[in-house]
Parts: sequence; C-alpha cells; structure tokens
Amino acid sequence: MYVQQLEPVADSLGLSALVAALPLVIVLILLGGVRLKAHLAGLAGLLAAVLVAWLAYGMPLDQTVSSAAQGAVFGLFPILWIVVNALWVYRMTVRTRHFDILRRSFGRLSDDPRIQALVVAFCFGALLEALAGFGAPVAICSVMLVALGFDPVRAAVVSLVANTAPVAFGAMGTPVVTLAQVTGLPLDDVASVVGRQTPLLALVVPLLLVGLVDGRRGLRETWVPALVCGVAFAVAQFAASNYVSAQLADIAASLAGAGALVAVPHARVPAAESVRASVLTGARSEELDEADPRREVLRAYAPYALIVVIFSIAQIPAVKDWLAEATRMYDWPFLDVAGPDGKPVGGNVFTWPIVSTGGTLVLIAGVCTAVVLGVHARVAVKEWLATVRELRFAILTVTSVLALAYVMNLSGQAATIGHFVAAAGAGLAFLSPVLGWFGVAVSGSDTSANALFGALQVTAARESGLSPELLAAANSSGGVLGKMISPQNLTIACAAGGLAGREGDLLRKVLPWSLGLLLVMCLIVVLQSSPVLGWMLP
Repeated sequence: MYVQQLEPVADSLGLSALVAALPLVIVLILLGGVRLKAHLAGLAGLLAAVLVAWLAYGMPLDQTVSSAAQGAVFGLFPILWIVVNALWVYRMTVRTRHFDILRRSFGRLSDDPRIQALVVAFCFGALLEALAGFGAPVAICSVMLVALGFDPVRAAVVSLVANTAPVAFGAMGTPVVTLAQVTGLPLDDVASVVGRQTPLLALVVPLLLVGLVDGRRGLRETWVPALVCGVAFAVAQFAASNYVSAQLADIAASLAGAGALVAVPHARVPAAESVRASVLTGARSEELDEADPRREVLRAYAPYALIVVIFSIAQIPAVKDWLAEATRMYDWPFLDVAGPDGKPVGGNVFTWPIVSTGGTLVLIAGVCTAVVLGVHARVAVKEWLATVRELRFAILTVTSVLALAYVMNLSGQAATIGHFVAAAGAGLAFLSPVLGWFGVAVSGSDTSANALFGALQVTAARESGLSPELLAAANSSGGVLGKMISPQNLTIACAAGGLAGREGDLLRKVLPWSLGLLLVMCLIVVLQSSPVLGWMLP
C-alpha cells in the first residue's frame, strides 16, 4: 500500500507544494507562454507529474502509471464518449442539410438583430454547449450570425461572450461530472451549488449581448425581452440542476430562454431600418429567404427533441434504477493507495456506468436521429468515425489532462498544494473562482480546469473550514468566464468568421467583460461563504 505524504520534500509544506505544482506550471507555461499545442502541453505535464510522484513522493512506478491509466480511461469514458456522440448528432444534421433549415427557422423568429443575437448566440448556443461543448457553440453561432448579416468581428464577440452561463453544464454535464469524480463529492451536491451560481450570470449576459450588438440603444429598446430571456434561462438551469439532472440543465435552460423570448410580444416586432442598417454591416445570406416545408422544419428540430425525451425518460426513478443495474465496479489493477490518514482512497475502485452514462443515452438519440433524418446506417457509421477523427487531438488533450490530474490526486500532490493554499484563509473564497478562470483561460476547457484544480480546491476548503462543495463549484463557475479569452476559443471564433490572425483584436474586446464578470462571481462566492448569502447553499 502506498500512503500519501503531505511534506515529502525536506519535511517542508512550502517546498513540497512548490515541487507538486511543477506539472501545473509546466502545462500553463507551455500553453500560455510557449503556445504549444494543448495535447503536447498535456503530455509534457503528465510526464512531469509522473516523475514528481515517483521521485519526490515515493509513489511506486507501477502505481503511478496505473493511476495515469485510470485517468486516461475516465477521459475516454464517460467524458469523450459524451462529446463524440453529441457531435455525431450535429454532423448528421449538417449532412442532411437540416441544420440549414434550423438556421433559417431561427432567422424568421425576429427581424431584430438584437433578438437574433439572443436566439442564436445565447439560447441556441447554450443548446449546442449542452450537447457538444468544446468550442462547437462559438464556431457554429459565429457562422450563423454572419449569415444573418452581422459583421464577422461583432458576431465573434457576441458568440464568445454568450458562451459563458451554460459552460459548467456543457456536453451533458461533463465539467460537473468530472468535478465530482476528481473531488469525491456527490454529483448532485456539486451540481446543485453550481446551479446556484451560474444562473446569476444568466441574468446579466443577455443584457450584455444586446448592449454589445447595439450599444445603449439596444439596452434601452430591448431590455425587456433580454431580461425575460435571462430570467427564464436562470430559473430553468437552477431547477434542472438542483431537482432533475445536471445533464439536462442546459437543455432545459436553453429551451426555456428561447420559449420566453418568443413569447414576449416586444421581441417579435420587426426592427426599424435604422437599427438594421447600423447593426447588420455584413452581407446577409440569400439562403435565409428560402421556404422550408413544415415537415422538414419539424425534422430539423427532432434530434434535439429526441435527446430531451430520452434523457427525461432516463430520469424516471424506475428507469434510472434499471439502467443503473448495468453499472460495473472494479478494483483498479496495480493501485492500492491510502490517504495521509491511512484510509483507502476512492481511486482504488473504478466505476463503469455502461448504460446510464450520458454518452450512451446520446448514442441512442443519435440512432433515432439517423432514422428520423433518413441517414443510411453505413453513412451514420462513417460520420461517427469522421467525428472521432475530427476530435483526435481533443481526445489526446483530454486523456492526458485527466491522467495528469489522477496522478496528482492519487500521489498526494494535489493535497499538498491544497494544504498550502489553505493558508489564504478567508481570502480563499475570493481566489477560488480566479483559479478556475485561469485554468480555463489557459486550457480552453472547464472540464480540464476542474480535473486540474478540483481536488486542490476541496482540500484547501477543508483545511480552511470552508464548504468543499462551495469552492469546488466556484472552480467551475469561475472557469466559465475564462472560456471567452482562451486561445482555443479565440482561434475557433476567428476561423469560423474568416478573421485569421485577428485573435488579438477579439481578446482586447472580450477581456474587459471576462474580468468584470469574474469579479462579480468572486463576490458571489465570498458572500455565499458568509451569512449574507449563505442561505443560498443547499
């Protein structure tokens, strides 16, 4: 049995924390400074974590490698299993041109570009984030807004800023699922706290979007539909994450926001020509004027309706219990780790939810989608394999980062850093979202940031007397605000809008909003850690 040590380097917590932080520092420098590709930076960080665990912490090499293997397997299943199948569904809608029909349907909802920005970037972007994440919403929404006549830069900025509130529950709840796994906290507990933080962002973001599209006039004339949309989104996200399912939180929120927006009479009034002329400075796609048969419009919406229905059925208690019977638990080979207190850690056992996991449910929805859209089985399989190929570098990045996180957690490196950071005391509540923000800004993924810093946040919280669930959730909630300034997302936005080489311009436009909203989130977490807003926590 390997027993974790907190002070393996010269019996000093400070020096041990410095050595333990090396893998993270290497990843951040290679990504942010050297600008190395994410999968290469992840592999370099993994190698560093293995060496620190083996040489500094004295973890046997076979156990170190085994812990890395378990992290990589968790990265593949259920994390990437969800992402691959969700993007597969999207690729089939593109293949059959039903995605174009969906885009035209959105364009007809309102003639007002400010409302179009809310429908496309905020509501539909949240739905895409719920299903796929990993940059897909920014790319797709930027293209759709440009087709509607938006200037490419404005379309990119709007899409980047909109991709905040839904991120923590993106890709069928992947970030919070990962957070629960690496921290050992119950998923429902983590999701419920995140669901009491990010909805507060949803109240602000729609107002911010109409301001970005049309300045003060946009706020003055469309604040009512923007506020109604934000409130509906926030309420649905809170209710779903706390009382239904973390996997359904963004789907429910996006549909509620869109429904509320369409229901507001003011949102359906055509915009004045002066507004359109000042906002829509790009070329409007002529495809938007094509008429689509009602039957085809219904088929275009069908894939998303199928996912909602299948996930809803899976939450029925009897069905949920039946699906859970297929879950398998294994003693992970070559791994026998105990914490500093001598008690075995949860990582010694690997849980494999074969059917009940989100990825399998999305796969079922994908098969149904292929039938509804008339996609031949051979073509559907070809699209699935093409999706895997498209994501090959993302797959390598996620597996290497999760392997790194597992090595740091099981060797005791994360615990050492957590004990050291806990010295910040009360200030830890303010710094907690900043750590998540920094992790996402560098890695481009809330999932990766949660894997890297989740266990550290929980350890620091327990040492300082704060709520572990609060700081774990703060890592994810603060992280969503780093998404808009991550090099990965900036590059995706530029590529989608034909703005090659203008990442710096976009960064300068979105950075103030990222920092401003981060400050708001830091204050929310500080107040939730005190009696002022402590009543908000479950």
